Amino acid sequence: MSTGPEYILVAVAVLLLLGVLASKASQRLGIPALLLFLALGMLAGSEGPGGIYFDDAHAAQRLGIVALAFILFAGGLDTSMTDIRPMLRSGVALSTLGVLLSALAIGWFATVALDFSWREGLLLGAVVSSTDAAAVFAVLRSRNVGLRKPLTPLLEFESASNDPMAVFLTLGMIRLVSDPALSPAALIPMFLQQMAVGGLLGYALGRTALVAINRLRLEYEGLYAVFTLSLVLLAYGLAAALGGNGFLAVYLAGLVLGNGSFIHKRSLIRFHDGLAWLMQIAMFLTLGLLVFPSRLVPVMGIGLVLSVYLIVVARPVSVMLSLALAKVSARDKLAVSWVGLRGAAPIILATFPMVADIGNAEMIFNLVFFIVLTSVVLQGPSIPVIARWLGVGAGPDERMRYPLEFEPVPGSGSELADLKVPHDSAAVGRRIVDLGLPRGTLVVLIHRGGEFIVASGGSEIQAGDSLLVLGPSDGIAAVRRLLAMQRPVES
Repeated sequence: MSTGPEYILVAVAVLLLLGVLASKASQRLGIPALLLFLALGMLAGSEGPGGIYFDDAHAAQRLGIVALAFILFAGGLDTSMTDIRPMLRSGVALSTLGVLLSALAIGWFATVALDFSWREGLLLGAVVSSTDAAAVFAVLRSRNVGLRKPLTPLLEFESASNDPMAVFLTLGMIRLVSDPALSPAALIPMFLQQMAVGGLLGYALGRTALVAINRLRLEYEGLYAVFTLSLVLLAYGLAAALGGNGFLAVYLAGLVLGNGSFIHKRSLIRFHDGLAWLMQIAMFLTLGLLVFPSRLVPVMGIGLVLSVYLIVVARPVSVMLSLALAKVSARDKLAVSWVGLRGAAPIILATFPMVADIGNAEMIFNLVFFIVLTSVVLQGPSIPVIARWLGVGAGPDERMRYPLEFEPVPGSGSELADLKVPHDSAAVGRRIVDLGLPRGTLVVLIHRGGEFIVASGGSEIQAGDSLLVLGPSDGIAAVRRLLAMQRPVES
């Protein structure tokens, strides 16, 4: 069969189209899309019908790093600080201490159950220590279930911010395995340098980009997407070159930029969301091609034991200890303990030992791949059931798509916000004109029962309405507080 460029392009196009269709199928089947992407890659691989031979861990690692950088940037760009601020301390604890404790627990078990040194065991623990909230929410959406408000931002923030810690631990343990004479204490200055450089650089680049994007006045709108693309590559590359954590820099740059007001914001968020999907499909297909299913068979037994241990022991222990001092209810802690699916990052990190030529690198990769598969297949379907049992479930949190867009003018300070009217709000039953909205703040649209209503002063607010509010950030904050006020209980 010819391997000319036209055939390669056709093969890539077919795989991407199958990935898109797999994403659609995942919603109906209740299976996370990542599992179907991996399955497509395995079917297209050398041991599947596709027959594509791919055994290049270096190429897979490079693609994985670039893909994960763009995915983290898109996550930061679409994260609201207003939503995560109440749970920020808990999220940071989970993404740092929680990751470390999980790695230690898995490392200890791997050392006991496998013929690994303690350093190799901790390397396996570090690789598999990060979680993937995208897989969790894909399962919930497919079952028409959501999680109540404090849990959703906490899990999203944890999954986006725990990858940098997992990367640091993986690189650190690779150094310790490669150099047995090196003391674990040598990782402390490495940790401080990576987090400080990555954090400061990411914040600085995010603030700089926010100012620059509003002042550039580019002639063509498409160039703004090129600008943010370069920001992602610059943030990761510069941070890594200076000894910092590139993934932390990328996420913070996206977070800072996304929580500012800049021109073409909505279109850029959509662009990076689409790019993140492209990166996910390409990454999972590549990782699926990299694995040889026949090599998973010898590790199935111990892999299943490790996966169950991770789900039942390591994850709950790390969550409970990390949130021991947090103001989080016992039910929420149990929910977070169970909702810890593994996803893209562990499989990408599993290529690092292969590239570094660590002794048990191939076994670590196969174990991690199997753990991710079993985590999604075994644990995933149980999440909606556990959410209902613990009483933390809610209706599906679907983002509203309004029939209009707002393009902020630099310096105006105005923004557009979607505010939900609680059922016990004091605003229910009152007209908009009687609410006493702050000066310069306007209710533009009301979403009610699947329909959009153009708001006027005489429009009456009803429980469950979604209000599209235009105004300055302080005015919108005041409206949010107004809607949160509860009506007095009738005696």
